[in-house]
Amino acid sequence: MAAFEPTIIAFVCNWCTYTAADLAGTSRLLYPENVRLIRVMCTGMVDSQYVIKALLEGADGVLVSGCHPGDCHYINGNYKARRRIKLLKTILPQFGFEPERLRLTWIGASDGIQFAEIMQDLVTQIKALGPNETRLKMVI
Repeated sequence: MAAFEPTIIAFVCNWCTYTAADLAGTSRLLYPENVRLIRVMCTGMVDSQYVIKALLEGADGVLVSGCHPGDCHYINGNYKARRRIKLLKTILPQFGFEPERLRLTWIGASDGIQFAEIMQDLVTQIKALGPNETRLKMVI
């Protein structure tokens, strides 16, 4: 059997984290290829149902990442995201998911190195958790 390679969906802020990902790429920094970036204008617009749907459809982990608190281009979007993620982590076990499958980070536009490090750390963490059981049920 092939080694487990997790699929990770990352909802990233257009103004900060996406720019950091672009910087990581142009700087030729390596980060895992199994992270799928979805650019959103602000982490505050990432609805809880997007996260749950990603996990229910087989993603092994979900990342929500944006501007540092106080630096949001939309004033308080990242504060909304922080509250939403905290609530989601409490209800994910009701859907059969470990809260560790969801992570919230703040990565500034000039933090390309930090972006690459966080992506590698997240993939390592999800590998330790193992595959999403929902995906296994869908395959069988």
